[in-house]
Amino acid sequence: MWFEPIKPVLLKDFEITIAVPSQHYYEYLESNYLGVLKKVIHDQLGPLGRLKYQVLMDKGSQNRPAFSLLMTSTKAAVGVQDEGFMTGIDNENSLTNFDSEEQHYFDINLDPNHSFESYIEGTCNRLARSAGIAVADRPGVTSFNPLFVYGGTGLGKTHLVQAIGNYVKEHTPNLNVRYVSAEKFGNQFIQATQKKDRKYIQLFADYYSKADVLIIDDIQFFGSKEKTQEIFFQIFNHLHQNKKQLILTSDRAPKDLNDMQERLLSRLKWGLSVDVQFPDFDTRVAIIRNKMEASGIQIPDNVVDYIAHNVESNVREMEGIIIRLIAHATLMRKEIDLDLAKLTVQTLVQDVENEISIDYIQKIVSEYFNITLEEIKGKTRKQEIVLPRQIAMFYAKELTNHSLKAIGNQFGGRDHSTVIHAIQTVNNLLEHDKKIEKYLDDLSKKLKVTLTRDI
Repeated sequence: MWFEPIKPVLLKDFEITIAVPSQHYYEYLESNYLGVLKKVIHDQLGPLGRLKYQVLMDKGSQNRPAFSLLMTSTKAAVGVQDEGFMTGIDNENSLTNFDSEEQHYFDINLDPNHSFESYIEGTCNRLARSAGIAVADRPGVTSFNPLFVYGGTGLGKTHLVQAIGNYVKEHTPNLNVRYVSAEKFGNQFIQATQKKDRKYIQLFADYYSKADVLIIDDIQFFGSKEKTQEIFFQIFNHLHQNKKQLILTSDRAPKDLNDMQERLLSRLKWGLSVDVQFPDFDTRVAIIRNKMEASGIQIPDNVVDYIAHNVESNVREMEGIIIRLIAHATLMRKEIDLDLAKLTVQTLVQDVENEISIDYIQKIVSEYFNITLEEIKGKTRKQEIVLPRQIAMFYAKELTNHSLKAIGNQFGGRDHSTVIHAIQTVNNLLEHDKKIEKYLDDLSKKLKVTLTRDI
């Protein structure tokens, strides 16, 4: 199934080019048959052998001619370390079209399903979504330039920035939107630098410099890559000076990006930095309902609640469970009920029907100390908020099976080290502070648990 559609295109010296039907084919081969490919290349072409893919990216239309893109696999190259594939145009005829508007190569990965309508709003992302809408309405005009969105893995950063890109393309089609992951951007630049002719580097820089809206995902991958940072710094300056919009995502705030040039870091802080946190229970319920309704499937409230209670790590995992649940219902021709939901999620999350959730702990602790849920998850360092937050983290570790990282995500996207510090603080206070002992005694009764310690 995977090898029959492959067609040979060119054999030149120690390099063979093969044609595959789609980029998905290319990615699947690289992910699943890399060992086979390396062995064949070595056996047939020797230690200098290299493999190149020709991927048909668009079959064309009346208004746009068909075109192809060459992808060089350094993974499958014999004797070359696993550097990740490099993409780009690699023949002289295609070179003239490297920055062609007809190809739209760099923004074809915008998922049309990623829109503001499908991006469920909650306290976890309200500021980020509002900023995204403002930027989409007036790209390059607001003071939110760059717009820097950060947060943990699977919390919806890519969905949000792609929603901005899709909105601009729909409402302002004359603007040039370009979306690329930082990893792909870096790989493209490396390939350009490997050419003997500097015009390839200039073509690369020109391509991105012509963007009206440039979206780069996961910019933390620029860390320690000095040359990539330098070229991006130049592109950034050019776009910003010309009132073009920059939108960036990262798994951490700008101040926490390590191995970045100071001059680049200062520019990342120019606009607006907004974080995306893990959604609370109500938002998770809304996300589940939205996904199910989009698939034309209705499910009982107890099933929705079960999934929302049992997934407390990231949205991507929750979506995976929903897809799996839909597949079970479709393939097994069963009604979606609680039993099917439990069967579906059991391989991904532990059955915690009787387990206290982090949401519930936060609710009880907040009510006990007369503070809001927003405060206990927020950034304030006021002592009257910090101590309840630390106690809630303490209970989350004691009473749930979640990792320190997952607990931190539920408390405003905090690092696991913050959770460790909170637990140590509560344990230390227990030794000499009777007030803390009373707090834990009262809260344990409210949570209806007995801690395995003398409190």
